[in-house]
Amino acid sequence: MNIDQFNFAGKKAIVRVDFNVPLDENGNVTDETRIRGALPTLKKVLADGGALIMMSHMGKPKGKVKKELSLSQIVKNVSAALGVDVKFAADCANADAEVAALKPGEALLLENLRFYPEEEGKPVGIDKEDPKYDEAKKEMKERQKAFAKKLASYADCYVMDAFGTAHRRHASTAVIADYFDADHKMLGYLMEKEVKAVDNVLSNIKRPFTAIMGGSKVSTKIGIIENLLGKVDNLILCGGMTYTFAKAQGGKIGNSICEDDKLDVALDVMKKAKENGVNLVLGTDCVAADAFSNDAHTQVCPANDIPEGWEGLDAGPETRKAFADAIKDAKTILWNGPAGVFEFDNFIGGSKAIADAIAEATAKGAFSLIGGGDSVACINKFGMADKVSYISTGGGALLEAIEGKVLPGVAAIKGE
Repeated sequence: MNIDQFNFAGKKAIVRVDFNVPLDENGNVTDETRIRGALPTLKKVLADGGALIMMSHMGKPKGKVKKELSLSQIVKNVSAALGVDVKFAADCANADAEVAALKPGEALLLENLRFYPEEEGKPVGIDKEDPKYDEAKKEMKERQKAFAKKLASYADCYVMDAFGTAHRRHASTAVIADYFDADHKMLGYLMEKEVKAVDNVLSNIKRPFTAIMGGSKVSTKIGIIENLLGKVDNLILCGGMTYTFAKAQGGKIGNSICEDDKLDVALDVMKKAKENGVNLVLGTDCVAADAFSNDAHTQVCPANDIPEGWEGLDAGPETRKAFADAIKDAKTILWNGPAGVFEFDNFIGGSKAIADAIAEATAKGAFSLIGGGDSVACINKFGMADKVSYISTGGGALLEAIEGKVLPGVAAIKGE
C-alpha cells in the first residue's frame, strides 16, 4: 500500500519512527533533525482523522530500563513539532489502556522499545559459544514474535518510517509487518524518500560520480568501498582511514589511528581501484597534533611521514585541494564520514573543504547525498543543510543499501 492512497480516518495507526535523537546531560534534545524528518507521515495520519501511535528506540539499553534513555524526555519536543499534545505510555508492551483511550486526531508515544530485549531479538546473558545458545536464540525468536504481535494489536495499520533502523530485523521494524495484510502496511514518506535517494545514487548515476568515505576504520566501510569501486569515477578515502593506507605503503604515521590487521585490505583496495579505472584520492598531507585535543600544538606534514608522538587529526591543505578537485565537477556525489576530528573546531578544515566543494557542485546541478551521523552533523555544524540535495537520516541502513543489501524493514513492507 502507498501512504498517499491510504485514508487513516477512524483508524489507529502505529508508526515506527526513528526518534533516537541526541540528548544533553539534562535530557534536552540537542538536534531535532530526526523528529522533523518524521513529521510529513505523522501529520498525514492526524490530518486524515486517524489516531497516531508512535514507537521508537533510543540508545542501547540492551533490554534493561534506563531512565536516561526514556523517551519521556522528548515528549515536549514531539508535541511542539506536531502541534498536538502528545500522550505517553510508560510501558510499550502494556499500553492497552492508553491506546484504548486514544481518539482520532490524538497522538501517543510509546516508551523505548529496546527496554525489552525482544525488540532486537538477541538472547540475553548467554554467550554465543554456550552449547545452549541455539536453544536460547530459538526461544527469543518466539518471544520476539509475541512482542511484535502485541505492538501490532494496538493498531489497524502499520507504517514503517524509520530508515535508520531498516537494516535490522527487529520486532518493530520488520516482524510486526507479518501481522498486517498488504493493504494495511506501508512505508512512510521519509522511508520512500530515503529509498528513492539511494536509488538515485546507484541506479540513475550521472557522471562523474564521486564518493567520499571518511571515518576512522577501513573495516567498517570495506563492503561499501568494494561495492563503490564498480560504480564511481572518483573515490575519496579520508579521516582515520588515511593512516592505515599510508602505513600499508610503508609510511610513518606516528601515533595516528591505524588498523594494523587491515594493511593488506588497504593495498587490495588500491589495486582494485586501479583495475576499475577509479581515481582513488588519498590524503597526501595532514594536520598533525601532539595530543588528541582541540588545544594541541599542530603542524602540517606529509601523511606518510608523521613524527613520533604526533597524530594526524585532519586533512592538510594539499589534500583539501585534491578533494575539492575530485568533487566540484561531479554530477553525483555521496558523502559518508568526516575528513578529520570535526568535533574539535581546530580540525574541521578538511570536512569544511569537502562540504564547500559539494555545495558548489550541487549549485551547478549535481545530486548530492549526505548520509551517516557524522557527515550530517558536519553539514549541520556548517549551516549548509540547504546547500545539498538530500540528507539521509540513516547511517548503517544507508551504507547497507548502497552496499546492495536488501533492507529487512523495506522487504517486510514490499513482501520481497
